[in-house]
Amino acid sequence: MKFSIIIPIFNEKNNISLLASKINSYLKKYKYEIIFVDDSSTDGSKNILLKLNKKYKNLRVIFRKDKIRDLAKSCGDGFEISKFDNVIVMDGDLQHKPKYIPKMLTVYQKYNCDFVIGVRNLIKNRVKSLSFFRQSASFIIIKFFEIFFGKRTIDPMSGFFLFKKKIYIKNKKKLFLKGFKILADLIYSERKFLIKDVIIKFDYRRKGKSKLNFKVLLILLQFIFFKLIN
Repeated sequence: MKFSIIIPIFNEKNNISLLASKINSYLKKYKYEIIFVDDSSTDGSKNILLKLNKKYKNLRVIFRKDKIRDLAKSCGDGFEISKFDNVIVMDGDLQHKPKYIPKMLTVYQKYNCDFVIGVRNLIKNRVKSLSFFRQSASFIIIKFFEIFFGKRTIDPMSGFFLFKKKIYIKNKKKLFLKGFKILADLIYSERKFLIKDVIIKFDYRRKGKSKLNFKVLLILLQFIFFKLIN
Protein backbone atom coordinates (compact mmCIF):
# COMPACT_ATOMS: atom_id res chain seq x y z
CA MET A 1 0.00 0.00 0.00
CA LYS A 2 1.21 3.48 -0.86
CA PHE A 3 0.63 6.38 1.49
CA SER A 4 1.55 9.97 2.31
CA ILE A 5 2.63 11.08 5.78
CA ILE A 6 1.61 14.65 6.59
CA ILE A 7 3.50 16.29 9.47
CA PRO A 8 2.45 19.86 10.38
CA ILE A 9 5.13 21.63 12.41
CA PHE A 10 5.87 24.91 14.12
CA ASN A 11 9.22 25.47 15.85
CA GLU A 12 10.32 21.83 16.04
CA LYS A 13 13.96 22.19 14.98
CA ASN A 14 15.14 19.81 17.69
CA ASN A 15 12.75 17.03 16.68
CA ILE A 16 12.29 16.87 12.92
CA SER A 17 15.61 15.30 11.90
CA LEU A 18 15.20 12.45 14.37
CA LEU A 19 11.55 12.01 13.37
CA ALA A 20 12.41 11.71 9.66
CA SER A 21 15.14 9.21 10.49
CA LYS A 22 12.83 7.07 12.63
CA ILE A 23 10.07 7.06 10.01
CA ASN A 24 12.45 5.86 7.31
CA SER A 25 13.89 3.27 9.68
CA TYR A 26 10.53 1.69 10.55
CA LEU A 27 9.00 1.88 7.06
CA LYS A 28 11.72 0.39 4.85
CA LYS A 29 9.29 -2.13 3.32
CA TYR A 30 6.72 0.46 2.26
CA LYS A 31 6.18 2.91 -0.57
CA TYR A 32 5.43 6.32 0.90
CA GLU A 33 6.25 10.01 0.99
CA ILE A 34 6.79 12.39 3.90
CA ILE A 35 5.42 15.93 3.67
CA PHE A 36 6.48 18.39 6.35
CA VAL A 37 4.24 21.46 6.44
CA ASP A 38 6.05 24.29 8.23
CA ASP A 39 3.71 26.91 9.67
CA SER A 40 6.19 29.84 9.51
CA SER A 41 8.61 28.56 12.15
CA THR A 42 10.92 31.10 13.72
CA ASP A 43 13.45 28.78 15.37
CA GLY A 44 15.56 27.71 12.39
CA SER A 45 13.39 24.75 11.40
CA LYS A 46 13.44 25.96 7.80
CA ASN A 47 17.16 25.33 7.34
CA ILE A 48 16.85 21.83 8.79
CA LEU A 49 13.90 21.03 6.53
CA LEU A 50 15.82 22.17 3.46
CA LYS A 51 18.66 19.82 4.41
CA LEU A 52 16.25 16.94 4.95
CA ASN A 53 14.66 17.66 1.57
CA LYS A 54 18.05 17.10 -0.05
CA LYS A 55 18.87 14.05 2.06
CA TYR A 56 15.67 12.05 1.48
CA LYS A 57 14.21 11.55 -1.98
CA ASN A 58 10.78 10.74 -0.55
CA LEU A 59 10.55 13.90 1.54
CA ARG A 60 8.91 17.16 0.53
CA VAL A 61 8.38 20.43 2.38
CA ILE A 62 5.70 23.12 2.29
CA PHE A 63 6.51 26.50 3.81
CA ARG A 64 3.24 28.22 4.64
CA LYS A 65 3.18 32.00 4.28
CA ASP A 66 -0.17 32.66 5.92
CA LYS A 67 0.20 35.19 8.74
CA ILE A 68 -2.26 33.21 10.86
CA ARG A 69 -0.70 29.96 12.06
CA ASP A 70 -3.11 27.05 11.96
CA LEU A 71 -2.49 23.30 12.19
CA ALA A 72 -5.73 22.32 10.47
CA LYS A 73 -4.93 24.50 7.47
CA SER A 74 -1.39 23.09 7.42
CA CYS A 75 -2.85 19.59 7.20
CA GLY A 76 -5.17 20.72 4.41
CA ASP A 77 -2.22 22.09 2.44
CA GLY A 78 -0.49 18.74 2.86
CA PHE A 79 -3.57 16.80 1.72
CA GLU A 80 -3.81 18.93 -1.40
CA ILE A 81 -0.33 18.06 -2.69
CA SER A 82 -0.11 14.47 -1.41
CA LYS A 83 0.52 11.87 -4.12
CA PHE A 84 -1.27 8.90 -2.63
CA ASP A 85 -4.85 7.93 -1.79
CA ASN A 86 -4.04 6.95 1.79
CA VAL A 87 -2.83 9.58 4.25
CA ILE A 88 -1.25 9.46 7.70
CA VAL A 89 -1.24 12.54 9.92
CA MET A 90 1.15 12.78 12.86
CA ASP A 91 2.74 15.46 15.03
CA GLY A 92 6.31 16.61 14.61
CA ASP A 93 7.25 16.58 18.29
CA LEU A 94 8.15 12.85 18.59
CA GLN A 95 5.18 12.10 20.85
CA HIS A 96 3.72 9.99 18.05
CA LYS A 97 6.03 7.01 17.62
CA PRO A 98 6.63 5.90 14.01
CA LYS A 99 6.95 2.31 15.20
CA TYR A 100 3.13 2.16 15.47
CA ILE A 101 2.57 3.00 11.80
CA PRO A 102 2.96 -0.62 10.53
CA LYS A 103 0.34 -1.78 13.06
CA MET A 104 -2.04 0.96 11.97
CA LEU A 105 -1.51 0.00 8.32
CA THR A 106 -2.24 -3.67 9.09
CA VAL A 107 -5.56 -2.80 10.76
CA TYR A 108 -6.42 -0.37 7.95
CA GLN A 109 -5.96 -3.01 5.27
CA LYS A 110 -7.50 -5.90 7.22
CA TYR A 111 -10.80 -4.11 7.80
CA ASN A 112 -10.71 -1.75 4.78
CA CYS A 113 -11.22 1.13 7.20
CA ASP A 114 -12.03 4.74 6.50
CA PHE A 115 -9.94 5.72 9.54
CA VAL A 116 -7.47 4.06 11.87
CA ILE A 117 -6.72 6.24 14.88
CA GLY A 118 -3.78 6.02 17.25
CA VAL A 119 -5.53 6.70 20.53
CA ARG A 120 -4.79 7.55 24.15
CA ASN A 121 -7.15 5.76 26.51
CA LEU A 122 -7.92 8.82 28.62
CA ILE A 123 -11.02 7.25 30.13
CA LYS A 124 -9.29 4.31 31.80
CA ASN A 125 -5.69 5.41 32.14
CA ARG A 126 -3.60 8.36 33.25
CA VAL A 127 -1.39 9.31 30.29
CA LYS A 128 1.96 10.06 31.89
CA SER A 129 3.21 12.10 28.92
CA LEU A 130 0.40 14.65 29.43
CA SER A 131 0.15 17.28 32.14
CA PHE A 132 -2.88 17.18 34.43
CA PHE A 133 -4.29 20.28 32.66
CA ARG A 134 -3.92 18.76 29.17
CA GLN A 135 -5.41 15.42 30.16
CA SER A 136 -8.32 17.06 31.97
CA ALA A 137 -9.03 19.43 29.06
CA SER A 138 -8.88 16.58 26.54
CA PHE A 139 -11.18 14.42 28.68
CA ILE A 140 -13.80 17.17 28.94
CA ILE A 141 -13.74 17.92 25.21
CA ILE A 142 -14.02 14.22 24.34
CA LYS A 143 -17.11 14.02 26.54
CA PHE A 144 -18.56 17.04 24.72
CA PHE A 145 -18.05 15.28 21.38
CA GLU A 146 -19.75 12.12 22.66
CA ILE A 147 -22.77 14.07 23.96
CA PHE A 148 -23.31 16.20 20.85
CA PHE A 149 -22.08 13.98 18.01
CA GLY A 150 -21.97 10.41 19.29
CA LYS A 151 -19.02 8.18 20.08
CA ARG A 152 -17.00 7.23 17.00
CA THR A 153 -13.61 6.82 18.63
CA ILE A 154 -12.34 6.95 22.20
CA ASP A 155 -10.04 9.84 21.24
CA PRO A 156 -11.35 12.31 18.62
CA MET A 157 -8.64 14.69 19.85
CA SER A 158 -5.85 12.47 18.52
CA GLY A 159 -3.43 13.97 16.01
CA PHE A 160 -2.17 10.54 14.87
CA PHE A 161 -4.37 8.80 12.33
CA LEU A 162 -4.61 7.13 8.92
CA PHE A 163 -7.48 7.76 6.52
CA LYS A 164 -8.69 7.77 2.93
CA LYS A 165 -7.82 11.04 1.22
CA LYS A 166 -11.08 10.97 -0.76
CA ILE A 167 -12.93 11.76 2.48
CA TYR A 168 -11.16 15.11 2.67
CA ILE A 169 -11.72 15.81 -1.04
CA LYS A 170 -15.43 15.00 -0.81
CA ASN A 171 -16.10 17.04 2.34
CA LYS A 172 -13.58 19.88 2.33
CA LYS A 173 -16.16 22.56 1.47
CA LYS A 174 -18.04 21.83 4.68
CA LEU A 175 -15.06 21.33 6.97
CA PHE A 176 -14.26 23.83 9.73
CA LEU A 177 -10.53 23.66 8.85
CA LYS A 178 -9.43 25.84 11.70
CA GLY A 179 -7.60 25.16 14.93
CA PHE A 180 -5.32 22.46 16.18
CA LYS A 181 -7.38 19.28 15.78
CA ILE A 182 -8.23 18.11 12.27
CA LEU A 183 -9.38 14.55 13.09
CA ALA A 184 -12.71 15.49 14.70
CA ASP A 185 -13.47 17.75 11.73
CA LEU A 186 -13.04 14.80 9.37
CA ILE A 187 -14.75 12.00 11.29
CA TYR A 188 -17.84 14.12 11.97
CA SER A 189 -18.14 15.28 8.35
CA GLU A 190 -20.32 12.25 7.52
CA ARG A 191 -22.46 9.91 9.57
CA LYS A 192 -21.12 6.54 8.49
CA PHE A 193 -17.43 5.78 8.64
CA LEU A 194 -15.68 2.54 9.51
CA ILE A 195 -13.28 3.61 12.25
CA LYS A 196 -10.85 1.45 14.21
CA ASP A 197 -8.87 2.55 17.25
CA VAL A 198 -5.33 1.36 17.95
CA ILE A 199 -4.26 2.08 21.51
CA ILE A 200 -0.70 3.37 21.58
CA LYS A 201 1.69 4.79 24.12
CA PHE A 202 2.36 8.48 23.54
CA ASP A 203 5.93 9.53 24.24
CA TYR A 204 7.04 12.54 26.26
CA ARG A 205 7.81 15.75 24.42
CA ARG A 206 11.58 15.91 24.72
CA LYS A 207 12.23 19.28 23.04
CA GLY A 208 10.16 22.42 22.43
CA LYS A 209 6.85 23.51 23.93
CA SER A 210 3.27 22.33 23.65
CA LYS A 211 0.99 24.49 21.47
CA LEU A 212 -2.09 23.90 23.64
CA ASN A 213 -3.41 27.04 25.35
CA PHE A 214 -6.68 28.83 26.14
CA LYS A 215 -6.98 30.14 22.56
CA VAL A 216 -6.82 26.59 21.21
CA LEU A 217 -9.57 25.50 23.60
CA LEU A 218 -11.72 28.47 22.54
CA ILE A 219 -11.38 27.47 18.88
CA LEU A 220 -12.43 23.93 19.80
CA LEU A 221 -15.61 25.30 21.35
CA GLN A 222 -16.21 27.31 18.15
CA PHE A 223 -15.71 24.09 16.19
CA ILE A 224 -18.35 22.26 18.26
CA PHE A 225 -20.84 25.10 17.63
CA PHE A 226 -19.97 25.08 13.89
CA LYS A 227 -20.66 21.35 13.65
CA LEU A 228 -23.95 21.66 15.51
CA ILE A 229 -25.38 24.25 13.10
CA ASN A 230 -24.07 22.65 9.88
